[in-house]
Amino acid sequence: MSSSSAPKSSNSGLNRRSFLARSTALAAIPAVASLAGGTLAEPASADTLPDYAPIPPSALGPAVNAQGYFVGRVEKNLYWVTDSAYQAAFLTTRDGVVLFDAPPSIGHNLQRAIDQIAAENGVPKTVTHLVYSHHHADHIGGSSLFGKHVVRIGQVQAKQLLASENDPARPVPDVTFETKHTLNVGGERVNLAWHGTNHTPDNSYIHFPDHDTLMLVDIFLPRWVPFDSFNLNEDVPGSIAAPDTAMAYPWKHFIGGHIGRLGTRADMVLYQQYVNDIIDGVKKGLATVDPTPYFAKYGNNVWAASQQYLAAVVAYASGPVIKKYLGVLAAADVYTASTTFAILESIRLDLGFGSQVHP
Repeated sequence: MSSSSAPKSSNSGLNRRSFLARSTALAAIPAVASLAGGTLAEPASADTLPDYAPIPPSALGPAVNAQGYFVGRVEKNLYWVTDSAYQAAFLTTRDGVVLFDAPPSIGHNLQRAIDQIAAENGVPKTVTHLVYSHHHADHIGGSSLFGKHVVRIGQVQAKQLLASENDPARPVPDVTFETKHTLNVGGERVNLAWHGTNHTPDNSYIHFPDHDTLMLVDIFLPRWVPFDSFNLNEDVPGSIAAPDTAMAYPWKHFIGGHIGRLGTRADMVLYQQYVNDIIDGVKKGLATVDPTPYFAKYGNNVWAASQQYLAAVVAYASGPVIKKYLGVLAAADVYTASTTFAILESIRLDLGFGSQVHP
């Protein structure tokens, strides 16, 4: 069942398990009180929290079940699992199951989903291989649930990073590759590739040539704007370029690692348009917004002047983009400004746009 055709439950967003599944997306975000070095003066309440635009129906996927997950067929014997915040995938074969990522927010529901599909189709349910998209804990922090006898596979830098982080929940890969690796299990074929740093130094392209599917995590979230500060990408230019590399692959279905629906090529084109609109706005903002008043106002408080000037450029660039994509991309009014700031700083510092040499 695809996300576009799945029935929606009228109370799916209200049951406790579904709510908890969605809430896990926030688990990695520090509390505001901790960042401030103390406790909040007043507890938050629904009456005082800000309002945002409704989520477009096109951004929503299938409802999760009573256990907090949805599992559906991508194509043939390739399946995906979601809790509406994170995604994983698995391939059933005659020799066992190949799992792609193990988000801790889905946790034990991964095996429940596999058991469900295996029972329905009369195929083995044992996970024999686990492929890491990249090393981040929110995507593979459930790896240890599958024991010591699973063959774990990842890009060579994933092994280096995981070895340094020494997290028992994320065992290092047993099999690594530098640029390309073809995984053959039970008559099925999966192509793994590394095309340079983007979201992380080790983020891999996972292509299923016999299933018309590409998996690339934390780059493009179908019908949603990027998470805070442009998905916290370590390499902004590399992340901007990654969709072009992805589009060079043949695929119909896209697994992005987050949110509760699959993507299409049209979705990726829309995302690229959104990012290009931000880039164009940033370049116009740098050429238009005069920094002089900010530095005249704040004198030797250079940080205050810089903060206010850059905020003005962000507002200039992001305002029209937010207006254009409200109702088109989910949360356009939530994270467009922070994504614009991340792209602004990359354009200034990585590309040198707007730099001036003192005469």
